[in-house]
Formats: sequence, structure tokens, C-alpha cells
Amino acid sequence: MRKGLQNVQNSENNNYRIIAVDDEQGIIDSLSIFLKRSGYDFTGVTDPQEAIEKVKSEHFDLMILDFIMTPFHGDQVVEEIRKFNKELYILLLTGHKDLAPPLETIRRLDIQGYCEKSDKFDQLLLLIESGIKSIKQMNEIKHINEELADTYEKLENAYLESIQTLRYTVEAKDTYTRGHSDRVSELSVLLGKKMGLSDQDLRTLQIGGLFHDIGKIGVPDTILQKDSKLTDDEYSEIKNHPSIGAHILSTATLFKDIIPIVKHHHERYDGHGYPSQLKGEEIPYLARITAIADSFDAMTSKRTYRDSLPLETVISEFKRCRGTQFDPELDDAFVDILENHYDEIKEIQEKYKGEIKERYLNLLLYIFKIILGLSFYSKSFILYFH
Repeated sequence: MRKGLQNVQNSENNNYRIIAVDDEQGIIDSLSIFLKRSGYDFTGVTDPQEAIEKVKSEHFDLMILDFIMTPFHGDQVVEEIRKFNKELYILLLTGHKDLAPPLETIRRLDIQGYCEKSDKFDQLLLLIESGIKSIKQMNEIKHINEELADTYEKLENAYLESIQTLRYTVEAKDTYTRGHSDRVSELSVLLGKKMGLSDQDLRTLQIGGLFHDIGKIGVPDTILQKDSKLTDDEYSEIKNHPSIGAHILSTATLFKDIIPIVKHHHERYDGHGYPSQLKGEEIPYLARITAIADSFDAMTSKRTYRDSLPLETVISEFKRCRGTQFDPELDDAFVDILENHYDEIKEIQEKYKGEIKERYLNLLLYIFKIILGLSFYSKSFILYFH
């Protein structure tokens, strides 16, 4: 019975790769016999530099490392390895406890343990077994996290598709909005890059731009499609769309970063915007960027009551509204794009002229899928807002 259990344990140990580094060949030979007998996949190296290269090119779960070696010591080996591998479990061997590196060095280099060299390897084996258990637990945690991430990604995509359907519905209600959100998204990213924002912030700008007008789903069609000038009451209805959009998106944590954009892209730098009358730095930075992109696209889009404005007029408007409607620093940066890099903006405008038919075909197909019950999450989401 005991022999059977030992065979099972040895078989499990074979799943783990151990590399030992010691400039004494005799130590390597002894460890090889000892660890292979215990079932481990063992590699022994006498050259520290060779060991570093092996760890770079191959996977190992655990390293047994001599501290005092030539041409450089064990802590220097770990220093190099930690530059590209933070996960390798490392045990340090010392000739005597007085020769061990300082505790501060062990912590800094994330060395998991050390023991004195001995003819018997009982203490080392206990440390190795403990290390393998830790590695096994970390692998299980990593696997669980990957599964959770995969599940979350599926839910996130389902929810994103549902919000996308609402966005397309808004565009179907309001002919002006068609392609507007796509252009605002890319124009915001263009200005964000100009300001040197991080990839994460650029991603937030991209998604925020796509959904900044999602709240128009709650605005009556008669107002969105009206040809003439809006009355004060109708304009008040329109001004509700940022708050409605923020409320719609607040039901899912994956949209938490874009809610400030959706809610505050109609605030003005002088405090006379809506819905919260925020002023200056109170307005979220990414919302200030989206406000510029949104206003530019509004000025350059053809409306039922006016034609699109010429570039010279648009530039004059941005200069006039610097520090009142728009953040002055962002305004200057966008005017620079308009005056010196307008080809990049023209490319964005041209990009979304020919995609309307395809977009609405996709919308019809998606709605058809929902009717057939092929998209559970989206169906549930639509029912929630019914």
C-alpha cells in the first residue's frame, strides 16, 4: 500500500521541473540521484550563466541555487533572473548559515527559502515538497482566475452587444446620430493621443465616445426627428439624455470608467453646461476631451436646418470658445490638429460614410437573433429595460 502511494507521488512529482545550480559537479550528481529517485524532472547545471540562459528559454518550476559560486554568487544569479521571471520558486543552498545572504536581500529578490548543505538531503527535500505545494496552489489559483476571466469576458461581451443594440436603435431614431458616435469615438482618441494619454485612457475614450449618446434612447422620436427649432421644453428633454445614459450604463461595472464621459460630455468649462453645471477641473478630463470631439462633429455634420460649417468657421468657433465652453489646453491642441493635421480628421470622416447600410443590416440580424431566443443575455437585458 505504501509503495503504491509512493509511486503515485513520484508520478505527480514528474509534472514539476527542477533546475539545480552549483559549481561543484559532485553536488549536482548527488541532487540528480536524490531528486530523480523522488520522481522529479531534474536538470543540473554547474555554470551560473548557462543556468540563467536555460531559465530564459525553458520552463522550470523550482530552482535550487548555491550561494557561493564562481564567476558570480547565487544572489547575482537571482538578480538577473528576476529581471525576466518573477514566478520561479528559488531555494538557496549555503555552506554554513553564517554565509547566507542578508535577510533584506532574500526578501528583495523574493527568494522563498534557504538551507545549509549536508550529506543528507532531508531538510532540502522538506523545503522542496513545501515549495511544490505552493507552486501547485498558485497554479490552481491561476487556473481559476483564467476561468473566471473567461466567464467575465463572455458576460461582458454579451452585455456590450446589448448596449451596442441600443446604440444602433438610437441611430435608427435620429438620422443625425448615424455615424456620429463612431466619429466622436475616433476623434476623442485622436485628441487623447495628442495629449499623450495612456492606452487604458485611450480605450476608455474609445468606448465612451461610442456610447456617449446612448441616453437618447429615452428621448421621444418626435424631438429627435424634428426638422425645425426645438422649443424650450423639447430642449429640456434633450438635455436629459446624459443622465439617462449614465443610469442605463450604471447597471454593469464594466462601464464604470465611461460613465463620467456619458454623463458630463455636455458640461462647459465655465460652468454653464449640463446636467451638473460642473466647472473647469471639476469636469472629468476624458469628458472634456469627448466634449470637443462631440462639438466638432456637430459643427461639421449636415443638419435639416443648416449645412455643415466650413473648416475656417469651425476653427474660429473653437478659438472663440476657448476657456468658456472648452478646456483651453485641450482646445489649443485640437485647433493645432485642425490647422496642421486635418488629413487625419478627414480620414475618420470618410471612414464612417459608407458603413451605415452594413451597420443596420447587422442590427436587424441581431434583433432577429434575440426574437429567436438565441441570445439569452441580450434578451434578458432588453426585457429589463422594457
